[in-house]
Amino acid sequence: MDLKYGIVLLIIIIIIIAVLTLGTGSNYERIEIAGSTSVQPVAEKLADKYMEEHPNVRIDVMGGGSGLGIRSVSQNIISIGTSSKALNKSETPGLDNYTIGNEGIVIAVNIDNPVDGLTKSQLKDIFSGKITNWKEVGGQDAQINLVIREDGSGTRQAFEDLVMEKTEVKSDAVVQTSTESVKVAVKQDPNAIGYISLAHMTPDVKALTIDGVSPSLETIKDNSYKLQRPFLFVTNGEPEGEVKKFIEWSLGPEGQKIVEEEKIVPVS
Repeated sequence: MDLKYGIVLLIIIIIIIAVLTLGTGSNYERIEIAGSTSVQPVAEKLADKYMEEHPNVRIDVMGGGSGLGIRSVSQNIISIGTSSKALNKSETPGLDNYTIGNEGIVIAVNIDNPVDGLTKSQLKDIFSGKITNWKEVGGQDAQINLVIREDGSGTRQAFEDLVMEKTEVKSDAVVQTSTESVKVAVKQDPNAIGYISLAHMTPDVKALTIDGVSPSLETIKDNSYKLQRPFLFVTNGEPEGEVKKFIEWSLGPEGQKIVEEEKIVPVS
């Protein structure tokens, strides 16, 4: 998604929500959250529970990608940006970030693919185009079809930082705009490989072991599974008022229980 178009669309959505809310005559404390599609499901669960306990608060959660979330919160368009990658130095001036949990990046293939695992080196060679056929890594004689995320995706940035190490991804990879759409593409193509959030992992695709380690809450906790990244709430400066209360609640026992229920390793 083009970042400028995404920000304009996000502003329009926020205005519509605000108009509808004001039209009801309700007097809410409002929090707008947007960004990573990987963080979105857990942010929605946190928001739903918080609003249940605080009926005077209205929290709207949207996706759009980590880049959109970071840019939007830095421009004070939203209250909280969400990111599924650590912030780099160019993004940190003026921004505060809070790790709500740590999550794994799953390398997913079709359930009919006989390959069960790869090394990190093989993974890099596949996504760079050095390895192009599944038979080169113990699979069938078939072309490997790459599925990746769009520019601005936190999952993509984290994958490239952890695996590619500044090596370019093959240019003919199929680009999808959410972690869920990557999963669907892999499910439908017996020769596809992609990366998705552990929280989105379902039995209709296969998770590969990397260097002999399976992705799970346990292997992320003990750091034996290396493809992992933080889930962040990002604010423009130190949060105040209801935004601060919501973040503190999310980092507390009740919020962290929800984080763990969503297959994310809590920070507490």
